Amino acid sequence: MFSIDHIHPMTVHFPIALLIIGFLAELIYLFIKKEKLFREAAFWLLAIGTVSAVASYVSGAFLTGDLRGAAGVQQNTHEFYAEITVISSLICTVFKIYLKAEKKEDSPLKWIAFVLYGISTIAVGITSYHGGVLVHDILLGAG
Repeated sequence: MFSIDHIHPMTVHFPIALLIIGFLAELIYLFIKKEKLFREAAFWLLAIGTVSAVASYVSGAFLTGDLRGAAGVQQNTHEFYAEITVISSLICTVFKIYLKAEKKEDSPLKWIAFVLYGISTIAVGITSYHGGVLVHDILLGAG
């Protein structure tokens, strides 16, 4: 039977995939091929990834229960990195919207956006790692 506890596991894969693939598109644009398609793809994947990160964070924070013991410690770590993911991706998205609006996408400011995007990508990876440890190693005892 479906429970609201299932919403978080159903949403977590989107920010992981979107932010990582978007960052790869950004890397390709900046360092390999100055094709505007990659820059646009990176922007839209970031924007959609940010929205999905917010949705995933909200579903985890409000629709799942608090855990105790080792699971609670792991849940807190997972949540901390999720907050970093959401904040850094929101800041990066707003900054990239500013660069787009001001036609400064290829100015030196692009490197600030690149660093923010990198932080978001690393943070979503760490968040997903801790979520996986929580579910598979601690709650399911597979590890």
